[in-house]
Amino acid sequence: MTRRQAAWLADISDAITAVERYLDAGTLAEGIVYDACRARLIEIGEAVKHLDPGLLQSVPDIRWRAIARIRNQLAHHYFDTDHAIVTQAVTEELPRLRDAVAAPVQRIDEQPTSS
Repeated sequence: MTRRQAAWLADISDAITAVERYLDAGTLAEGIVYDACRARLIEIGEAVKHLDPGLLQSVPDIRWRAIARIRNQLAHHYFDTDHAIVTQAVTEELPRLRDAVAAPVQRIDEQPTSS
């Protein structure tokens, strides 16, 4: 795996962690929490667009295309976004996505760095 691919995976993992922290502080019914989670979903979708197709195929149970599409919806049609879509993505999709990117991110973290 290239370092750039590793960076995209780390971005996804970091964004998921941020969403979890936002939800610890409040609920999606609160505008500021909803907006913060929405922004992180956009980041996740953008990162997914840059992942190698082989990596995506290695985890077929994740709806990669749907993640990329929700990014487009949130970024370009924000005025037309159903609250239920964001809620479903945050509560149902992100935990599975966290598991899908955890193993590659852990392998990257365990690699020795060159000085």
